[in-house]
Amino acid sequence: MSTFRFQALQQTANRKPVKVEELDRKSIIFGSNVFNDKAMRQFLTPDAYQAVKNAMQHGTKIDRKIADYVAMGMKEWALSKGVTHYTHWFQPLTGTTAEKHDAFFETSYDGSDPVEKFGGSQLVQQEPDASSFPNGGIRNTFEARGYTAWDPTSPAFIYGTTLCIPTVFISYTGEALDYKTPLLRALHAVDEAATEVCRYFDKNVKKVTATLGWEQEYFLVDAALANSRPDITLTGRTLLGHTSAKGQQLEDHYFGSIPTRVLNYMRDLENECMLLGIPVKTRHNEVAPNQFELAPIFEETNLAVDHNSLLMDVMQKVAERHDFKVLFHEKPFKGVNGSGKHNNWSLATDTGVNLLGPGKTPMSNLQFLTFFINTIKAVYTHEELMRASIATATNDHRLGANEAPPAIISVFIGQQLTKVLEELEGVSNGKLSPEEKTDLKLNVVGKLPDVLLDNTDRNRTSPFAFTGNKFEFRAVGSSANCANAMTIVNSIVAKQLKEFKVAVDALIEEKGMKKDDAIFNVLREYIKETKAILFEGDGYSEAWEKEAAKRGLSNFKTTPSALKAKVSKQSLELFEGLGVMNHVEAEARYEIELEEYTKKIQIEGRVLGDIARNHVIPTAIRYQNILIENVKGLKEIFGAKDFEAVAKEQITLIKEISGHISEINAKVEDMTEARKKANALTSAEEMAHAYCDNVKPYFDVIREHADKLELLVDDEIWTLTKYRELLFTR
Repeated sequence: MSTFRFQALQQTANRKPVKVEELDRKSIIFGSNVFNDKAMRQFLTPDAYQAVKNAMQHGTKIDRKIADYVAMGMKEWALSKGVTHYTHWFQPLTGTTAEKHDAFFETSYDGSDPVEKFGGSQLVQQEPDASSFPNGGIRNTFEARGYTAWDPTSPAFIYGTTLCIPTVFISYTGEALDYKTPLLRALHAVDEAATEVCRYFDKNVKKVTATLGWEQEYFLVDAALANSRPDITLTGRTLLGHTSAKGQQLEDHYFGSIPTRVLNYMRDLENECMLLGIPVKTRHNEVAPNQFELAPIFEETNLAVDHNSLLMDVMQKVAERHDFKVLFHEKPFKGVNGSGKHNNWSLATDTGVNLLGPGKTPMSNLQFLTFFINTIKAVYTHEELMRASIATATNDHRLGANEAPPAIISVFIGQQLTKVLEELEGVSNGKLSPEEKTDLKLNVVGKLPDVLLDNTDRNRTSPFAFTGNKFEFRAVGSSANCANAMTIVNSIVAKQLKEFKVAVDALIEEKGMKKDDAIFNVLREYIKETKAILFEGDGYSEAWEKEAAKRGLSNFKTTPSALKAKVSKQSLELFEGLGVMNHVEAEARYEIELEEYTKKIQIEGRVLGDIARNHVIPTAIRYQNILIENVKGLKEIFGAKDFEAVAKEQITLIKEISGHISEINAKVEDMTEARKKANALTSAEEMAHAYCDNVKPYFDVIREHADKLELLVDDEIWTLTKYRELLFTR
């Protein structure tokens, strides 16, 4: 009997839901552990408070003297809540967050006069070891220095007894080594570009903010069962395992009643989120068994990215209290849906207008169309870069797997908006006559709110879909840092808006067109140019692959091929032109992401070989020996002449097991050799392609034979916890 597996199952069967107390009404406790506006007003001097607000709203720098006052107030606030340590909380290119805790406690040189100390220098900057984080060759191992620097636009927060200060992470020579720095630069770029375009319609607009609402999908597995699977523990997914007879085919889990243990976990998690100012609002069962989702209210993009990264940490910590393990892997289980993290993106002005929402007047609707069409044009121009922004080893399992958006980037806008664009395209070129302008504004542009009230249902096969007042980037993976995709989206839109402004101004200044005529003419050309990116049909179909190829759209099915777009001439010029990344930073990220891909496939290959040889094959041989003993016994009873007829099935089973064992052994050997050859390559690009093309294909072959053995071998001696136990044990 597989003791470990059955012990885990027994532990799971005896679990009781963890009792969770509501702390208070959510509106009362929200942000209690955040150094937010209320806390700053109480603990900061008026000058320090205003300096932080100016930094948050206008990006102005805080001088060192004021930083001392901010640090003093932040320390007093933290100490009043029982905090003992502080840390610069940052997001290196590892996919997780990082922190180094220092105590407020200090003594004088002779050990006397103990005090709690925290000044402006500690608030503004720390020095972690930059060489120990992915840097793409920017830092040598012997050049360890790197800096974290305070980001005042994202408020400090308390988790446990630690004051966490959101920061950027840069090298000694100033290159970005994190997700946050390029995102902040991209947000600044889109703010500048969008504000300039907004002034065509409203001179009072001084700032445009990119907003983000993420939807986090995840699996919950009992901790004991997860720990019984080496593949889940080391890779976050099951590398082996025959699909359960019952999966998601009855569609009985989606939006169903939430299991009590899970509901208590969600309530506990929401309490933590409220204290940390993460405005989670929605929770529900997802499509696959043991799959769930939560989503917040929309926020400013930088803060939303920080909140999602923090949430993923908190989810794991809260899960420990409830004896769960959270799986963020995009495809942890074969045969059921994987997990995404839909990024809902829009732009909002400081005058309170959503630029991707139609208004009540033709002018506001022309503004909507301007940003709507420019976004489509940005995606059309940079569709390969958009694909690269969501390319990871884990997300490759999901994209194009008939459950998520395909690897082909397209835009869905619905039939009604398609008709609006067709009518706009049909407008005569050049200056509009008064009759044309009136007809256009009243009958096309003026009716937009009514059109969108009855808009076409959303297309779940579209990677980038317009959903009423925002675009939903559905192809982002559940384990991803939102900053990767959001840096790209905001950068390409910023670039496009700048080009639009130049084109419109040229028509006004050089051809004497009125502003509206110039805007309509440029938008009309964009509509003509971008038809190839618009697609309303089934993104899962083979017909779409063929059609997309005819349209000239890319279809990169693997991460190594998709990532190349990040260092294309077009992309490097985009990043450098906007000040988002210089070529050193962009090329370093390309190398880091290739290395991450290689390492993940490498780890999976090693784990798969280990499980195949140390779990699957020994278990199969043990069962085979039982069958052999059975055959020997039958031979003794029935004699050499008659036993073959009696033992026919057992002999067939013995041969079948031998065949699967032989194939697994041979393929593990071949996979190991392929890995050795890949490891001998010196280029990160060559190595990633070698792992993708020569190592990874063995995974499915080995799995197929192992999964067949799972069905043949006695359940009592199978060592690996099975899908029916992982997905259906409460």
